Amino acid sequence: MLTPAEIRERLEINRTAKERGDVASGRALLAEEGLTEFEANGYGVIPSSGIPYENGAGAPGVNIKIVSAGVLVPIINRDEGLTVLLTRRTDGLAKHAGQVAFPGGRVDDSDADQVEAALREAHEEVGIVPGTVDVLGCLDPYLTITGFEVLPVVGFISLPPETFRPEPGEVAAVFEVPLPFLLDRSNHQKVRRIVNGLERAYYAMPYGSHYIWGATAGMIVNLSEVLSD
Repeated sequence: MLTPAEIRERLEINRTAKERGDVASGRALLAEEGLTEFEANGYGVIPSSGIPYENGAGAPGVNIKIVSAGVLVPIINRDEGLTVLLTRRTDGLAKHAGQVAFPGGRVDDSDADQVEAALREAHEEVGIVPGTVDVLGCLDPYLTITGFEVLPVVGFISLPPETFRPEPGEVAAVFEVPLPFLLDRSNHQKVRRIVNGLERAYYAMPYGSHYIWGATAGMIVNLSEVLSD
């Protein structure tokens, strides 16, 4: 099992950040063969952006206002091993409703940077107290098709609260996934899907009744690359 010190050491290794985002990764995956065809499998409504790849943030020649954001990738120390905390967003949100996501959001004027935004939002959304988080480092930025440039902040929580407190207006559910499951590349599906007449491709890693996909899955793939190499 990886220790916090080992995770920090791997995150600190100088690496060339790949171009990561819905447009970049989607186009790259569409060029591959043997993609898994999307099946709902009872996961409920799984919305996807109606923006064509050619018109989204990150597409060549497209000028979209980029919004800085941060998410916390909370690694929890449980007796049975390390887990990663994730949330399922409520269905009524204007952006990325119903999707599995890390706690986080846009940078506010009161935030010093994306790291502070990630910690603040994690506190507001699920009750993680910033002082209990040991920030180990950051993954590569991820650009969503809707224009959010997200910095994933990896944090270790050695003494998690017995019960996380989801903010009902934003978070419908909180759950944890074993870190080894997320790092195992055999669990990283490459999915093809037609939505609103648009062809999409993305990473997905279904876990139980939860469908982890899109930007969140892309960040987890990055986490796997950093911690498994």
